[in-house]
Amino acid sequence: MKRKDTGILGEKLARDFLKKRGYHIQETNYRCREGEIDIVARHKDYLVFVEVRAKTSTQFGSPEESITPAKRERLKATAASYQQTHSNLPPLWRIDVVAVEIDQRGKPSRIEVIENAVGGD
Repeated sequence: MKRKDTGILGEKLARDFLKKRGYHIQETNYRCREGEIDIVARHKDYLVFVEVRAKTSTQFGSPEESITPAKRERLKATAASYQQTHSNLPPLWRIDVVAVEIDQRGKPSRIEVIENAVGGD
């Protein structure tokens, strides 16, 4: 499976997983000058920015371990930009990570939500 295909499948699996857990998807693949956020959703009283990390192998670490400090900073900057350019948003917000591991047959072997994985400071 190509890297791009893994990412597309991972995002679809993550959306379905989040919906089943009560997340209401507002937007996908939000882009701005600061970066991209895979999924913007509402969950309970929170606006949630979701970074999806999908991998077909854990040889070089788990999906969630692949988020670098620079990526964390871009996520925070992109979340701030989203909040400045959209209205009627909940005051509470967080950045979650959905880790998706996909087996050789293209089936999810693990999907996990890590709430508030990237602190908003």
